[in-house]
Amino acid sequence: MENTQNSPLLPDMNSVWQLTLNWQPTKEQNDLFERLYEGILSGNRQFNLTRIAAPEEFWEKHLWDSLRGVVPLLPSVNSAPRVIDIGTGAGFPGLPVAIAIPQSYITLLDSTRKKINFLQTLIEELGIDNTKAIVGRAEAIGQQPQHRYTYDIALVRAVGSASVCAEYALPLLKTGGLAVIYRGYWSEEEKDSLTGAVEQLGGVIESVEKFTTPLSNSIRHCLYLRLMSPTPAKFPRAVGVPAKQPL
Repeated sequence: MENTQNSPLLPDMNSVWQLTLNWQPTKEQNDLFERLYEGILSGNRQFNLTRIAAPEEFWEKHLWDSLRGVVPLLPSVNSAPRVIDIGTGAGFPGLPVAIAIPQSYITLLDSTRKKINFLQTLIEELGIDNTKAIVGRAEAIGQQPQHRYTYDIALVRAVGSASVCAEYALPLLKTGGLAVIYRGYWSEEEKDSLTGAVEQLGGVIESVEKFTTPLSNSIRHCLYLRLMSPTPAKFPRAVGVPAKQPL
């Protein structure tokens, strides 16, 4: 990778971070965001990772949006939370979270081996040593002892309907753990239909937060689902079933 220290690509957004999230990155974290951006741009030529490549758009839709879901949790998470990013794609929201919360342990999960191979190389190049990337389907690893009931936080962004996301995420959580589902549009009708699905999985909808992105003023939502009791053993159902037959 090229050295970007003297030619920053991303805009300086520390004041916006502080104003909108009451948090801002250190110089080291900003440098890592810069190198992450450059790495994604480089990988895009080979793997078509993301359509979002312009600097301000990347900052807002990949960095800020990723952290908006978790920064409000920081006062209440344990000192070294175990986090899984389900369907990570190009590494979002997991990689920005790994950079912003260096004491966390992040697992990036995706079913596409090429993307995971790319992410493994990128993680090594950036020296993000609190992160690993694994190939798999959420339905499969949700039944594996090394992953089931293991994580403090599960992140799901742009992967299916909310009830499908819930079935992917909740079986991976410890009791008391939190699933964060990133959405664009959201309605009370959707919340009503999600409630029953979440209850079947042993959880509750703790809150739904609506917010506006700082540059484009786009509407976003984050759904916070708390696991209250261990998810019944029959969930998640077999690979492909949750998407075809949502709860």
